[in-house]
Amino acid sequence: MPTNKKYPKIEPLRAIAKAKKAARKPIPTERSDYLLGRRDGAALGWKHGHWHGRCEAIVQAATAPAMRRPIHVLYVTSGKSYPYSPLDEGIHTTLLGLAERVTIASPRDDVAAMARADRPDLVLVLDGMEFPAEQVQQLRLQGVRTAIWFTDDPYYTDVTATIAPLYDHIFTLERNCLPFYQQLGCQRVYNLPLGVHPAYYRPRNPRLALRGDLCFIGTAYWNRVSIFHELLPRIESLNFRLSGLWWDRLPEYGKWKERIELGKWMTPLETAEYYNAHRIVVNVHRAHDDETFNKNGAGITAVSPNPRTFEISACGTLQIVDHRDDLTQFYEPGTEIVTYQSIEELAGKVEYYLAHEEERERIALRALYRTLRDHSYTSRLSQLLDLALVPA
Repeated sequence: MPTNKKYPKIEPLRAIAKAKKAARKPIPTERSDYLLGRRDGAALGWKHGHWHGRCEAIVQAATAPAMRRPIHVLYVTSGKSYPYSPLDEGIHTTLLGLAERVTIASPRDDVAAMARADRPDLVLVLDGMEFPAEQVQQLRLQGVRTAIWFTDDPYYTDVTATIAPLYDHIFTLERNCLPFYQQLGCQRVYNLPLGVHPAYYRPRNPRLALRGDLCFIGTAYWNRVSIFHELLPRIESLNFRLSGLWWDRLPEYGKWKERIELGKWMTPLETAEYYNAHRIVVNVHRAHDDETFNKNGAGITAVSPNPRTFEISACGTLQIVDHRDDLTQFYEPGTEIVTYQSIEELAGKVEYYLAHEEERERIALRALYRTLRDHSYTSRLSQLLDLALVPA
């Protein structure tokens, strides 16, 4: 057989190619996995991008420009660390858009001297447990208008009962505390729940590794332990996550510990990412008579929604929350939020909304719109300033 000097013989090349092909047998499978991964990844990316675009349209439509007032507000922070420091930051940032001048002080500052020099229109105090009573008394002797916003009612009313009478205006997130403060002689008492700071809580693109079906973030108060002790066996097949303090109180903690982040304090941005990453977020209100860190000797029950109610809804995810009487003043159940009154109802609604994606998304979008339109810090602080600055 003649040999082509320019090219090597074909037969040996074919043999070599055949041997190499045999050695690379996994490649077709890997290629197939790659193509499948690329296809599925592209579909997931498109779906989340489309969802994020819908959420962003809601954000733009619901967010109204703030009205800036020709006033000077002196804001006294809680003086506490997390979880109060994000509240202080959100309120301070919001006030900068609502007042021509905002001065910030800590409760350890000589606020009375600051007010004497600058004559603010309002001194607003958050929480007030670290702010000396003598400072408030000096402010009022100077004729400076004062207001306080209580963030933990009714769980610390044994303490706030001694603070509230010092101020001109009292704002509480719990409606059932209104008569409590009025009986103490407070003349101007208002129900003003905390809202949401959209710089923290809003639709975001969460990490793929965090995404799942359901989550709960919060401290394991005993009523929550009881609820999740019954719920977890019913949702065992789901991709769920719990995070917070004391979840080792669960009777079967060892069974679930791989799905629990125990003892973790999350920043608002971390919390918002978890909310965004899950199709359903469960909200369980704290019981008014839980013995853990409870100073509610008057036994005041709670009917108003907790701050988490607004934070979850601001992230564009479906919230399933235990019923509270005042909830209907803020969201329409079944349309903007989902409520439950028993473990059976909670488990059933989790199963239902995971199987009805379009309905789940519609409710989540409506809640997002309602939250950013009505329940942001801009909305809340606008109400506060309007009420506190009305001439006596």
